[in-house]
This record gives sequence, C-alpha cells and structure tokens, in this order.
Amino acid sequence: MFQAKAFAPFENLAIELVPHSSEGDDGSHDLAHVLRVFKNAMRIQALEGGDARILAAAVLLHDCVAVEKNSPIRSRASALAAEKASAILAELGWDGNDIASVAHAIVAHSFSANVAPETLEAKILQDADRLDAIGMVGAGRCFYIGGRMSSALYDPFDPAGSYRELDDKRYVIDHFQTKLFKLADGFQTKAGRALAAARDERLRDFLAAFMDEI
Repeated sequence: MFQAKAFAPFENLAIELVPHSSEGDDGSHDLAHVLRVFKNAMRIQALEGGDARILAAAVLLHDCVAVEKNSPIRSRASALAAEKASAILAELGWDGNDIASVAHAIVAHSFSANVAPETLEAKILQDADRLDAIGMVGAGRCFYIGGRMSSALYDPFDPAGSYRELDDKRYVIDHFQTKLFKLADGFQTKAGRALAAARDERLRDFLAAFMDEI
C-alpha cells in the first residue's frame, strides 16, 4: 500500500507522481526501488545541497519508462523516461526550466546512457541510483535480474572467469566483475562516494563468501 508520508517532506509531490513512477513487473525497478533511491538522494542532498524539489521529482520519475536489461533500446531508457517525465510535469504546470532540470537529471542517471551529469541534482540522482546497485540490496537485485533473464548463477567449472571471457548475460556473478565493482569509482559527490565505499566493501565480502561456498 502506497504511503505518501514515506516520501516526506514531499508527500504532495509523491501523491502526484508515484502513479507514474514505475511500469511493468520488474521487481528491481519497482516502487520499493524508487523509495530506496529517494532516501539515498535525500541523505546526500542534506550534505551536498541542491534543489530538493527538483531532485525529488527526478527520483520519482527516473524509471517511469520500463525497458528490460536485455532490450536493444536499453541505452535509450533514461531518455525515454525524461521525455515522459517532461510531459507529466508540463501537465502539472511546472516551469519549463524546472522541467528541463528534472529531465537532465533523469537522462544522466543511467549507466548505459553514458551521459555526464552537469547539475548537482543530476549528480545526486546518479549517485543515489547507483547506491542501490551495490551493497546487499545490489547483490539481491543482481540475482533477481539474472533469474528474470534466465541466466545461470555461475560457470561451475570456472566461476571466477579465470580462463574464459566474462559473460554477465550468461552467468549472474560475472556481473559483479563486469559492472558492479566498477561503480564505486564513478560517484559524483563526496557524500555519495563515502556511502559507496561502504557498500562496495559489503558487495566484495558477499562475493568472497559466495565463492567460498561454491
């Protein structure tokens, strides 16, 4: 059940935008993900500054268009979300400059889009979203997506990929090396980097324990 108070102090904004926040049945990009990113973003914004209203709107709409990880248009997902978000905010009477700020933050948050964040709000959203891809939640999401894509957990004869090319579409734990362990080095804000370092350590400990068990 949706509870607007979870998005305090932007309860009214959440009431307007949560109905548009996510689509489809992807449990790694559902309302729970949006709420986690919101909490990350507000935590960073409290230390770094920036326009909290712009940031909150960008968080609430950053995944408003669903594109599967294995889709050929995956790299356009954030641009499509930004277009949809702009139309939603225009209908709500938002100022054009504010809409553009929200749209840029949404476009730039995506790893696959490879768009550099130019505003503080865009940098915070990118950090907040990537925090949800590492640590224990990130590990859980990684395995969830692997199951969704019908991937195997690991190569039983070379799980670490020591003698083969890593393939994260075929083996879930390959994704730790091909992407997840690279994320902590790319955080944009000081507060984000500090949070990322702790989560990256947890993620590496998780994989070490997993490899020990297999």
